[in-house]
Amino acid sequence: MARFQGSITALITPFKNGAVDEQGFQRFVEWQIDEGIDGLVPVGTTGESPTLSHDEHKRVVELCVEAARRRVPVIAGTGSNSTDEAIDLTRHAQKAGADAALIVLPYYNKPTPEGQYLHFKAIHDATDIPILIYNVPPRSAVDMTVDTMARLAKLPRIVGMKDATADLVRPIRTKLAIDKDFIMLSGEDGTALPFLAQGGVGCISVTANVAPRLTAEMHKAWREGDIKHAMQVNERLMPVNDALFCETSPGPVKYAVSLLGRSSDEVRLPLAPIAEASRQKVRAALVKAGLLN
Repeated sequence: MARFQGSITALITPFKNGAVDEQGFQRFVEWQIDEGIDGLVPVGTTGESPTLSHDEHKRVVELCVEAARRRVPVIAGTGSNSTDEAIDLTRHAQKAGADAALIVLPYYNKPTPEGQYLHFKAIHDATDIPILIYNVPPRSAVDMTVDTMARLAKLPRIVGMKDATADLVRPIRTKLAIDKDFIMLSGEDGTALPFLAQGGVGCISVTANVAPRLTAEMHKAWREGDIKHAMQVNERLMPVNDALFCETSPGPVKYAVSLLGRSSDEVRLPLAPIAEASRQKVRAALVKAGLLN
């Protein structure tokens, strides 16, 4: 089983005249790997999965696996608020050659802890791929408790979680509640470094879209015990982390990537192009971090 750690990019999905820019996406993946990123997540929240058709969603996973060529792990976003749909997307990711599936808690329909457990168990039992649970209450409207997470962790292929709660007590409580090696990844760039100190092993990162080399460097420094350098990189990136969420993501990060000449800033409705004040904020943060002249 692949080991998922370090800086893992929550990839944008580039668009060109309303369609997925397939060549642009694969060039972007190649650049990420060249810069030293530790892993890739296609079609997560940052990849605008809610507005991709099923065919587009599956195609982006295939494009990512093809471009990565096993050099880094690919963790495909396969979540849905329909269990049957999530099973279909997860089966496809497995067939396409993804190393794992990242599955968000069912959004909008607000399942109880029992419903959450049964949802993930059904996906687990219908597939043969490692699964990471994506807990992001601001997006899903439900939070998975440590108890429910620990219950699911007893299933053999529920191997870890992406935690976007920004609750820095959560990872250590989760670690203490689960009696096996459980992969804990932060889903918040702003808490990525302290999350490591509480038992985490990496971050599924939005900022890595614009600073893959630096985010990977921060995690490498932590693993090697160079805490001072990890803190220095973290401080350098914090204004970027903040700027990339000055409006709903991925609007700001797509604009940031466009400033680097790596993609267009095109988003799909209901997301709108970011405001001029936000553009100035994003540009200033990239300049301050030394990512843009």
